[in-house]
Amino acid sequence: MKIVILDGYALNPGDIDWGPLKEIGECEIYDRTSFNDKEEILERIGDARIVLTNKTPLDEGVLNTAPNLQYIGILATGYNIIDIDAAAKAGITVTNVPAYGTEAVAQFTFALLLEITSQVGLHNRLVHEGQWSRNPDFSFFATPLTELQGKTLGLVGFGRIAQKVAEIGHAFGMKVIFYNHRPRDNKAEWLQQVSLNELLSQSDVVSLHVPQTPDTKELINSSSLQKMKNTAILINTARGGLINEADLAEALNTEQLSAAAMDVAQYEPINEDSPLLTAKHCYITPHIAWAPQETRKRLLDIVVDNLTEFLAGRKQNTVT
Repeated sequence: MKIVILDGYALNPGDIDWGPLKEIGECEIYDRTSFNDKEEILERIGDARIVLTNKTPLDEGVLNTAPNLQYIGILATGYNIIDIDAAAKAGITVTNVPAYGTEAVAQFTFALLLEITSQVGLHNRLVHEGQWSRNPDFSFFATPLTELQGKTLGLVGFGRIAQKVAEIGHAFGMKVIFYNHRPRDNKAEWLQQVSLNELLSQSDVVSLHVPQTPDTKELINSSSLQKMKNTAILINTARGGLINEADLAEALNTEQLSAAAMDVAQYEPINEDSPLLTAKHCYITPHIAWAPQETRKRLLDIVVDNLTEFLAGRKQNTVT
């Protein structure tokens, strides 16, 4: 049985063993496949029954042209790269990997927040440049520092990652509120569900944890930014399309917003002319919240389990 991996490098640049997958069948592993070259995609799929993809899109034209394709395993949680309706019509099973990165993404959310509030990177650089050794005082700080205790953390969405972020925020002594499109059971007395407008106006930190859908596309725009405190911080470890990047850049440059940090962008890799690259107090990392080795190993284990269950005639983490 032939298994084709269209873009394996992001998951495994060489520090994880593909062995468990190779035990299932013959693997053709490509580091990258062109997103826009359908001929290359189809050529690499060939007569394979099994295809694994992370971000290489498989649209209706590809799905209807791959003669033997029976199973698509997504090497991620999001499945917007697959034409799900076309896959269902073609009888192709699609699986994804939910919940593999909850702890890592929650950890990274606070890594971004703590970088803004504590400025570790900046002061480390200044020390190595000699500014501390030349300073007359035992301590110096080049920018204001912020304590999280007592601040309000607002979570947009309340899935697994947001719930973990809420726990960490509570441990820091923050007041935690959240918005969700439907009511959620809340057994913690320190946690409160509010409307989106209330969250935006009350929060010192707004952290995004919703999928990108037609309803959430550019959820953060000039209108929603105007409802936020000008001292507020915006964090996005979810999807880049949740934010209108031009509106956010304008808010940062006019000090309508204090700072923003994001691990995602509207287009990835980020466009060289993205307005966020030159915006004030904008911290950007290259979509790495999910990328600790332990997390990627967990993802691959679930990918193997999903495929094993499919081959045994059982369903696990199926999208179609």
